[in-house]
Amino acid sequence: MKRNNLTTSVVAGLAAIAGIASTANAVELNPDGTGQVLVYPYYTVNKNQQTIVSVVNTTNIAKAVKVRFLEGHNSREVLDFNLFLSEYDVWTASVFALTDAGLTGDGAAITTTDKSCTAPNKSDWTGSLGTGRPYQVFLPYAYTGAHEDSGPTTDARTREGHIELISMADLNGALRTAVTHTSAGTPANCAVVQSIDPSNSLLVAPTGGLFGAGGVVNVAQGTFFTYNADAIDGFTIIPLFSDTSSLTPSLAQANTAPGVATAYVFGAAGQLIRSDYSTTGAPSNAIDAVSAVFMSNNLFNEYNVDSSVGSNTDWVVTFPTKRFYVDNEILGVDLGDPGAIQPFRFTFGEDAAGNGDGLSCTQIEIAQYDREEGRPVGPAPGFSPPPPGQPASSLCKEVNVISFLNVATAPSESGVLGSKLVTNVKPFAAAGWLRLGMNPAAQPHSSRASIDGDVYAGLPATGFEAVNYINTNVSAGVLSNYSGLFRHRASRACTNGATACS
Repeated sequence: MKRNNLTTSVVAGLAAIAGIASTANAVELNPDGTGQVLVYPYYTVNKNQQTIVSVVNTTNIAKAVKVRFLEGHNSREVLDFNLFLSEYDVWTASVFALTDAGLTGDGAAITTTDKSCTAPNKSDWTGSLGTGRPYQVFLPYAYTGAHEDSGPTTDARTREGHIELISMADLNGALRTAVTHTSAGTPANCAVVQSIDPSNSLLVAPTGGLFGAGGVVNVAQGTFFTYNADAIDGFTIIPLFSDTSSLTPSLAQANTAPGVATAYVFGAAGQLIRSDYSTTGAPSNAIDAVSAVFMSNNLFNEYNVDSSVGSNTDWVVTFPTKRFYVDNEILGVDLGDPGAIQPFRFTFGEDAAGNGDGLSCTQIEIAQYDREEGRPVGPAPGFSPPPPGQPASSLCKEVNVISFLNVATAPSESGVLGSKLVTNVKPFAAAGWLRLGMNPAAQPHSSRASIDGDVYAGLPATGFEAVNYINTNVSAGVLSNYSGLFRHRASRACTNGATACS
């Protein structure tokens, strides 16, 4: 265990002086919002909504980026493609429901008018919405046929999930020139980068400097829930470029020095904790470095379900690395085998402890408060009503949406976002806050130990509260919806043997 109260920059400077390469680069969740990897915790096209996505290259360096959309049940990939950003470039797109655009199908699709190079080329996408708007449908291939995982097999499974953008390489020389926009606002020659050999010497280790944002918008209702993407910096010191037929790079390829993936995590008292994980052997523990920066012992946020102001609340809780611990296809175990890796308990679809098809349930703890310190009377509250076939107070998917509805039966969709990935907390007050305990005594959760013995309690999570108000006191014809989004706050707990990591 390495105890350090210095800032990352000071640590890196001291390491450079000392010649210790392993501390000069580390996976960290950048509080300034820029990095090599961006995680967008939620997209949806339910309830006539669209999700808009943007990424900005703040640097004067051209970049090759993997864009990956993952459905919400088991984070099976529904679309990925390569994006090439020129210096200071911005890329934007919109995810929409095919039915909302008058197209055939129950799934989601992406459209963009952005001119940045992509591979495949946008001319090879599914079709056009007209006026220069190509679209590409999301694909079910990763969870159907030979890849069935016991979850839903319909196209509707693509309608909500989360998004990753991973910097694969910086572009030099002719590759950089090819993606640079001309005076006409279009790249010089996208064909040059649409068939790059991954061994091309003009592909160099990626640097950071990307930031991103997402927003769930319902034009007709006048609601707009916006968020900043989580930014992971220090993810890789080598190029990770792959062509469009590959499922790599992934979050499991973190590397900060030969054979090591180091994570910097701010502890409970604000101290900087360094944890090293081996990237060699089978399996590699590199994914633990990424999970470490998302580990939460508790999540905190508010809720508002006050009928006098027409308010309602959803919480999105996303486990961005969960699939690497529970997906049988990634783990290489038979469907239903007890092969999950801590901090998770059950593989996806494992029929044990009340879990069933299409589930990988992880028990949590719910502590609900009103605004005056009040608590519910009686037994500790859980999800209410309990979802059929799921253990009490459990989050069973990779993307989970918690609604706050006072209903007698389990809801089929959440109150604000219309999510089908829904569990429900019955509020005991019109407004208050909630602590979601990610390390309950009934089913403790903790990470695998780092090389130096650091163990983080809880689960790797991200997400936000989405709250909507409907004002019935305005004049006819005036939009009366007011929406807000607030990122979750968290606490962390780390131990090393019998002592704290601080």
